[in-house]
Amino acid sequence: MTTTQSPPRLEPRSPRGRRDRLPGVGAGEKAIGLLNGGFLLLWGLITALPLLWAILSAFKTNGEFRVDPLGLPSGVQWDNFSRAWSAANIGQYFLNSVIVVSISVTLTMLFGAMGAYVLARYDFPGNRFIYYLFLGGLILPVFLALVPMFFVVRNLGSLPVIGQFLGLNSYLSLALVYVAFSMPFTVFFLTAFFRTLPNSIAEAGIVDGCSHFSLFWKVMLPMARPGLISLALFNFLGHWNQYVLPLVIMQDSDKKVLAQGLGTLAASTGFRADWSALFAGLVIALLPVLIVYIIFQKQVQAGLTAGVLK
Repeated sequence: MTTTQSPPRLEPRSPRGRRDRLPGVGAGEKAIGLLNGGFLLLWGLITALPLLWAILSAFKTNGEFRVDPLGLPSGVQWDNFSRAWSAANIGQYFLNSVIVVSISVTLTMLFGAMGAYVLARYDFPGNRFIYYLFLGGLILPVFLALVPMFFVVRNLGSLPVIGQFLGLNSYLSLALVYVAFSMPFTVFFLTAFFRTLPNSIAEAGIVDGCSHFSLFWKVMLPMARPGLISLALFNFLGHWNQYVLPLVIMQDSDKKVLAQGLGTLAASTGFRADWSALFAGLVIALLPVLIVYIIFQKQVQAGLTAGVLK
C-alpha cells in the first residue's frame, strides 16, 4: 500500500521576490484596534467618573463637600437620603414619576407595536404615507410644540365626563404627551424590526387557523420581544429624565415629577448650601435607571443586534 504526500504549500511571493503577508492582523489593524480601545476607555472614564463622584458626594456632610469636593467621605451619612426623601419632597416626586412613566411606557409600547406591525406586514393604500408621516415627527422640535401643547392640554380639562381625568396637573395628560412625542421613533424602530421576522412563521400561523389578531399577539409579538425590551428601556430613560414637558403641564407643586423636583432642589440648594441632600436626590433618581438596565442588559444587547444578525 502506497501513500501519496501532498506537495508542500508555497507561500505567495510578490513580484520582487518578497513573500506577501498572509491574511491576518497587520500593523494598521492593530493601530485601529488600539485607537478604538483608547477611545472607549476615555469614554468610559468620562461617563463613569461623574457618576462615581455623585454617589460619593451623596454620603458626605456639607462641611466635607465644601472643604474637599473631590475627596472621599469620612463615613456613610444615611440622613442625607432621608432628608432628601422627606424634607425636599423627593419621595412624592418619585412616586409621581413612577405613575406617569408606567402609564406612558405601557401605552407607547402597546400602540407603537400595533402600528408598526400593521405598517411592516400589510400593504394597503396610504401605507407609505402614514409611515413617512411618523418619520416626519422625528424632526419636530419639542420647543416648537410647547405653546400649542399647553392650550390643547388645558382645553382637554373642560371636556365633559373625561375632562376630570385630563387637563393640566393630570398624570394621564402628561403620560399621553409622552406617548405622542415617543411614538414616531417607536414606530420607526419597530417597523424595521417586524420586517426582519420570517414570513414563513406568519404564513404557518394563518394556515393553522390563527386570525390576524391572534397572529399578532401570540406569534409575532413574542418573537419581537428583544426589540420591544430594548425600545421600552429607551423610552423609559427618555420619560424618566424628561424635564421640559412636565414643566409646562405639571404646575401644581404636589404633582411635579422627579426631574422637576431635582431642579427645585438644586435651585434651593444654592441658597441653603445643602449639597449632600442634592446629591442624595440625584442618586435616588439614578437607582431605577441602573436597576432596570442591569436586569434587562442581555435583552437590550440582543434587541440591538437582532436586526443585523437576521
